[in-house]
Amino acid sequence: MTDTTTKYIFVTGGVSSSLGKGIIAASLAKLLQAQGYRTTIQKLDPYINIDPGTLNPYEHGECYVTNDGAETDLDLGHYERFLNVPTSQANNVTTGRIYQSVIDKERRGEFLGKTVQVIPHITDEIKHRIQILGKSGDYDIVLTEIGGTVGDIESLPYVEAVRQLKWEMGNQNALVIHLTLIPYLSAAGELKTKPTQHSVKTLMESGVQADVLVCRTEHELSDGIRTKLARFCNVKREAVIQSIDASTIYDVPNMMLEEGLDKVVLNQLQLESRNPDLTSWNNFVTKLKNPKGDVVIGLIGKYVELQDSYKSILEAFIHAGAANEVKVKVVSIHSEFLNAENVTSKIAHLDGILVAPGFGERGIEGKIEAIRYVRENKIPFFGICLGMQMAVIEYSRNVLGLHQANSSEMDDKTPFPVIDLMETQKQVTEKGGTMRLGSWKCDLLEDSKVAAVYNETSIMERHRHRYEFNNDFKQQIENSGMKATGFNPDTGLVEIVEIPNHPWFIGVQYHPEYKSTVANPHPLFLSFVRAALNYKTKK
Repeated sequence: MTDTTTKYIFVTGGVSSSLGKGIIAASLAKLLQAQGYRTTIQKLDPYINIDPGTLNPYEHGECYVTNDGAETDLDLGHYERFLNVPTSQANNVTTGRIYQSVIDKERRGEFLGKTVQVIPHITDEIKHRIQILGKSGDYDIVLTEIGGTVGDIESLPYVEAVRQLKWEMGNQNALVIHLTLIPYLSAAGELKTKPTQHSVKTLMESGVQADVLVCRTEHELSDGIRTKLARFCNVKREAVIQSIDASTIYDVPNMMLEEGLDKVVLNQLQLESRNPDLTSWNNFVTKLKNPKGDVVIGLIGKYVELQDSYKSILEAFIHAGAANEVKVKVVSIHSEFLNAENVTSKIAHLDGILVAPGFGERGIEGKIEAIRYVRENKIPFFGICLGMQMAVIEYSRNVLGLHQANSSEMDDKTPFPVIDLMETQKQVTEKGGTMRLGSWKCDLLEDSKVAAVYNETSIMERHRHRYEFNNDFKQQIENSGMKATGFNPDTGLVEIVEIPNHPWFIGVQYHPEYKSTVANPHPLFLSFVRAALNYKTKK
């Protein structure tokens, strides 16, 4: 059955990957939300992995985690940061999940002896997944971003599902936005529309007519180019939208408003177009663009060559910087090349360091050396997940004198496993979707620094880990000055450590960066940036 009460917008991409479909989708959704429409976005990914949980960050950027424990594409982070609305398992679907579901149904005999084929069985499953959020009754408009580029073999079943849905729902209930590239040839000194024409033609060969063209470009589109594109691509002149390179992704909603993207979309969907209320959004953008100072933070990790590996952390710094009216300059430091000889030259000038999450032993000694330096020199320190675990190991080695202290992840023979595999993980053999995932409760000690930061004593935060603080060493560590100040109330797991006699030294087992949005910057990032500013002022 096709849902005709909710309106559907599909966003496809052409010519090149990495054009920013997620940002365009999030920006349009922001404009619709700011006009009072209940809006959400979902991502359909054409790869055959069940989810990105087992993908290397070099392959796919960070893995984003939702409240309900879905390991998802990083674009869901953009959706949440722009809309300030949590996403869920239903917001990210992969080809692997689609095929797994269809094969499970076939094994159960649900197809009554029929030959299982891409059409109708795979496309029906895709259509069903696309409409789950719409049929929930929670949304007026559902945007669906189709991963990959038109013409990719793996994207074809998704494009076919869109063709069927558009036909079944009618043009007033579903539309397609095609994001494309208008390259500039410097030798000829002109923008070229031919790649876009071919991309739209490829889409039409699959039976899908784009209703709106959003054109990524480095130079302004002339009226002549817009008219030419409209004629060649069968779209209305006002539906050729320019998306020129922006200084920040947070400019894009206002740029799309100026281009009238929201009006074109609402007009076709036969919905009322109102003036969007972007007051708080624009306050944020104004602060972001007019900082009163700056701080320099070292981001220490092993995937620093690829910015997408720590996307949510970098965005959380942007939110916290704007709220503190400072520019946060993030310096990437590869932990594999940090050691006792060069740590002073790499870190002494910084206003704070964040030791990033990760897996495996590569680069951990560099992280430990960095933490020792900032602990001894009273430089603000923030450790997330593995970063928190490294802080516990560093403290155990250099303060407690347990020189062989380690995590059993890195050394399963260590005599002092201050970080150890969670009890619930010891029988787990499969890698995908088996970690401690999603939102869990954490109780904070009343007189702790984190309780003051959050201004409450019970919080919910998102997790993605297998190893934990080993409570066998808790008394010994606390007696020497590092305090455990956050606990899971059901299991007693230590979630937070801090050093009370240090200006700002906090490590958390969870991932606060996932919850930071434009509307609600995360309190830990706010406090850390403030601490870095105080440190810089005193320095």
